[in-house]
Amino acid sequence: MTQAESETSTPATAGKSGPGIININPKYIPNPHKDYQEDTLADIGNTNIKVCKINKNFKIMNTYLFQTRNPNLERDLRKKLKQLIKKDTNKKVLFSSVVPKIYKKIVKIFQRKKLKVFEIKEFNLKKIMKFKVKKYSQLGSDRIANAIGAYYKFKTNCIVIDFGTATTFDVIKKKGDYDGGIIAPGIKLSIENLFSSTALLPMFQLKKYPKNYGKNTKEALASGFFWGYEGLINNIIKKIVKKNGINFKIVLTGGYSYFFKNKLIKKVRIENDITMQGIIKIYKDFLT
Repeated sequence: MTQAESETSTPATAGKSGPGIININPKYIPNPHKDYQEDTLADIGNTNIKVCKINKNFKIMNTYLFQTRNPNLERDLRKKLKQLIKKDTNKKVLFSSVVPKIYKKIVKIFQRKKLKVFEIKEFNLKKIMKFKVKKYSQLGSDRIANAIGAYYKFKTNCIVIDFGTATTFDVIKKKGDYDGGIIAPGIKLSIENLFSSTALLPMFQLKKYPKNYGKNTKEALASGFFWGYEGLINNIIKKIVKKNGINFKIVLTGGYSYFFKNKLIKKVRIENDITMQGIIKIYKDFLT
């Protein structure tokens, strides 16, 4: 097995800006020019909500993270909207959401500010990507955004692996076809479920890739999760490549990407904003 080389997009630096809120780019200074306009895009996931401000050139200028399950989410969002929504902000807001209940609450908050809110699946996305799946309606908005983001960035065969609440694999062909994918249990969720379902196993966090199997319980758990997911990911990549008989660019995104960037059998690229890049593409094509 050859160790993968990795290409990594510049990681964002994080700074706290309130309970349940993280300002990813705290040094951002708005452009003072009169023709400057900001647009607001957001991705609602099962764990986090990412809200981005983009400029007229569709570049991400500022990003905020909110915890999806934060009991004070609505309060925090209302407070932050004063900073997010300014006079030069476009009144159209585009969301990708996989949490309908939270999305409905957030829509009401934005609408009170006289903003018009859209969700990406409201548009005919088949105009910009061919979806070769049995039930398009069941395909998650985050996976659609990942696929569109990867395709329009690389214009080649891609496998997007997203380390979210679930670990998802999405297969995109260079002709612009979404060819299907795989959903596996997420790492963090698996750890939490194991802890909550056993009496004696301790809660732990994955911090460092283990060089050996465990000499105590926590080390054994870390080895099991790291080595287990390494095997799972590599095996799925092998099967996808074998089935198609072509090479794929491997794109990693999500919280655990960096743990596996040098452990896979293929060269990988880490793209932390691939979901948002897909949302930006949809925004450009359908709302401008």
